[in-house]
Amino acid sequence: MIADRLDRYIARNVLGAIIVVQLVLLGLDLVISYINDLDDVEGDYGAFQVLLYLIMRLPWRFYQYAPVGVLIGALIGLGSMASSNELTVMRAAGRSLSRILWGVMKPIILVVVVVLLVAEYVSPRTEQYASAWRIEQMQGEGAVLTQRGGWQREGDTVYRFGAIRGDNTVLDLTRYEFEDETLRAATTAERAVWNDGHWVLEEVSVTRFEDERTEAESLERLDWQTSLTPDQLGRLLRPVNSQAPSELWAYARYLQEQGLQSTQPLLYFWQKMLMPLTMASLVLVAASFVFGPLRTVAAGTRVFYGVVVGLCFKYLQDLLAPASTVFGFSPVWAVLGPTLICASLGFYLLRRSG
Repeated sequence: MIADRLDRYIARNVLGAIIVVQLVLLGLDLVISYINDLDDVEGDYGAFQVLLYLIMRLPWRFYQYAPVGVLIGALIGLGSMASSNELTVMRAAGRSLSRILWGVMKPIILVVVVVLLVAEYVSPRTEQYASAWRIEQMQGEGAVLTQRGGWQREGDTVYRFGAIRGDNTVLDLTRYEFEDETLRAATTAERAVWNDGHWVLEEVSVTRFEDERTEAESLERLDWQTSLTPDQLGRLLRPVNSQAPSELWAYARYLQEQGLQSTQPLLYFWQKMLMPLTMASLVLVAASFVFGPLRTVAAGTRVFYGVVVGLCFKYLQDLLAPASTVFGFSPVWAVLGPTLICASLGFYLLRRSG
């Protein structure tokens, strides 16, 4: 794809800077997280296990820092060529600004492919495994994988789940059954076990509400008829932002089928799927800084402004995310909005620079 020598030279400088920046960010995050997590030492979970846990989470951190790494890496890569007048020589030799930008975008395509593959196939699995391994080190084998409970509606039935274990056992389950918005039965179970393709409730208490009386019943076991699978419950009880794009899309479709709001999973889905546009817009901003108002300043100043832009981009997305829920607009605009603003700013500064 990279045909001529100048494109290869630009790509090598930009990609090398991005890799260095990403390694620095991951290294700093690893050190800071390690110091903070030493307070969680418990049982067999010692200082070495803390380090192993953080290493397992590196794919997720890599995904999180990718946009900032691309922005700062592009600033440093292009800035180093600008400081040595290499970009000036390229343009004097007849290389157009758009052709130089295309040379910058080529390594970004490779970065985007790697980031999307990590988001889909690597980070969701490493996050789940790291969380399970950490808690099992603290509490022993068969420990609860997550302390994050959840609520779910299925038709006229509402469920509350306490937690899920690594052996697909749900703990502390409550089921509320309604008829025409009237509560007809409440079922509590200490656990639900996935057995031969269906759920079985254990240590069950059932309370039925009739028009003039209430009936209570205790059972050792009770079949649980539901369309929920262990994978779906895992998605429900796991943090939404750590799930793969395919999982987020399936979860959003399931919520829509149940008549529930699917804004949050769709928001994270579009954040991951629109990552190529996000990175391209940030690269445009970086190039506009180098060719535009910041072409004569020191490299540290460019990096500072790059960090400011990256933080503003993140905060704007964080503000638009809940706004999409409150005002009812599509989550895709909560992601596209900051991206379009960055792209517009980059194009404007590049046009001013000629």
